[in-house]
Amino acid sequence: MSDPGDRHATVLLQETIEWLRPRPQGRYLDGTLGMGGHSKAILEAAAGKAELLGLDRDEEALDLAARRLAEFSGKTHLYHLPFSRFEDALDDLGWDRLDGAVLDLGVSSLQLDEADRGFSFIREGPLDMRMDTASGMPPAKALVNTMSHGDLARIIRQYGEDPMAGKIASAILKEREKEPIETTLRLASIVERAYPPKMRATSRTHPATRTFQGLRIAVNRELEELSTFLETIAARLNPGARVAIISFHSLEDRAVKRAFREAARSCVCPKHQPLCTCEGVAKFRVLTKKPVLPTEEEMAVNTRSRSAKLRVAERLGPDGKTA
Repeated sequence: MSDPGDRHATVLLQETIEWLRPRPQGRYLDGTLGMGGHSKAILEAAAGKAELLGLDRDEEALDLAARRLAEFSGKTHLYHLPFSRFEDALDDLGWDRLDGAVLDLGVSSLQLDEADRGFSFIREGPLDMRMDTASGMPPAKALVNTMSHGDLARIIRQYGEDPMAGKIASAILKEREKEPIETTLRLASIVERAYPPKMRATSRTHPATRTFQGLRIAVNRELEELSTFLETIAARLNPGARVAIISFHSLEDRAVKRAFREAARSCVCPKHQPLCTCEGVAKFRVLTKKPVLPTEEEMAVNTRSRSAKLRVAERLGPDGKTA
């Protein structure tokens, strides 16, 4: 049987492991387990003597990861949970704190390559986009067929960062009046036709790329998930523990950069206040002043890594030190 991980190239793998520095007896969180690429590397780096908590919203990914991590079965604990709820898993295990954590915020090949999941604008499939189809959350087609022009345009503009958001939303509303938009290729065609011919001709990516990104983020509440994680992770890390986050678009990267920067401030007094009275202590030390990017070699082998950015921060103790 082939390794299920062959279906997905883990992005920035070597760099992530070098920053995390896994050690024996450590406890680590992989909040976006996928097919277990980062988890397997963490356990191997710790000579199989660390413990790994893996979370994923996708049950198929969990099953594949369990197979890939079978040799470490006594050291792995896998949960069907979004990473924002990592504390639920920690409490269930009786773990107080972690020695490191990683998030890979990209959509896996498992999701992109299976047309039935509805993530791809080049393969025909139902317009779904839910990472967890059993979540009860509405699929993308519900948003596309019921939202107002303003709400659709906002999602495409804010989450997809597409300057054509207004025209795309208008085209969607016009087409759905004829019949509901149910499939990926129909939506992709509508978006493509909404672009002026010159923009279509000069665009480096498919015109539907940003619309699909915006809808996916909205359907899965991805930015809310990330915000919750960033607000809570520091309290569950041991001093010296590191958190590594790989993002794939500017909204995520800005959120991570801002959260790390704020947590690295020792003073939280208002900026206009001349003297510090809070006697605060920084929670994090930012280790990557600029994001770590994939090498030219990695981008040549895995084109999906081109937009990846890795940021890493280290948990400080109550005295502002790592140990």
